[in-house]
Amino acid sequence: MSRRQKEPLRALSDEDRKALSQLSRSGRSPSGRVARATALLAVAEGQSYTAAAKQVGRRNGDTVALWVARFNREGLAAVVPRHGGGPPVRYAAEQQRRILAEAERIPDRARDGAATWSLSTLRHALRKAQDGLPGVSTYTIWRTLHAAGRSWQKSRTWCETGVVTRRRKHGTVTVVDRDAAVKRG
Repeated sequence: MSRRQKEPLRALSDEDRKALSQLSRSGRSPSGRVARATALLAVAEGQSYTAAAKQVGRRNGDTVALWVARFNREGLAAVVPRHGGGPPVRYAAEQQRRILAEAERIPDRARDGAATWSLSTLRHALRKAQDGLPGVSTYTIWRTLHAAGRSWQKSRTWCETGVVTRRRKHGTVTVVDRDAAVKRG
C-alpha cells in the first residue's frame, strides 16, 4: 500500500481535463510536456504517484509529486518545463536582439573609435551604452553573432554568412550562397 499523498491533485475542471488530454495525445508537442500531462491525468484517474511515474517512464513518484504540487499552484502553466539547471540564463532573447542591433549599426569613428566592428569594440560600445549590457563578454557577443549566422570577414566587419559582396568590371555584385546554413552545420 502506498503512503498518503502530502499534496493530492486538486479537482480538474473540464477545461483542464480537455487541455491535458489533448496534450497527452499530441505527437508534435515536446515530450516533457506530454509526459507531465499524461502523469497528471493518471493521478486524476486515481493512480498513485509511483504508477503514474512508471507510466511516463520515470523511476520515482517524487517527480510526479512535484508536478502535482506545481499544477495545484499554477494550473496548466505547470506542464511547461522551467529552466533545467546550470547557471541562470543571463542573456536571453531580448539581450541577444540588443547585441545584434548594435552589430548592425555602422560604428561612428568619433564615438566608437573604430571604422568597423571587432568583438572588443562591440563589447566596449555595449558596455558604455545607456541601454547596453554592462557585463557582456566578447565570447557572448561572438556566440550570439555566430548563432545569428554571422561570421568575421578580415576586410570587413561582421556580415551574414553566405552573403558576399564582390567587385566586378560592371560594378559591385552581391553573391548569395543558399546552402550556407547547411554547410555551416
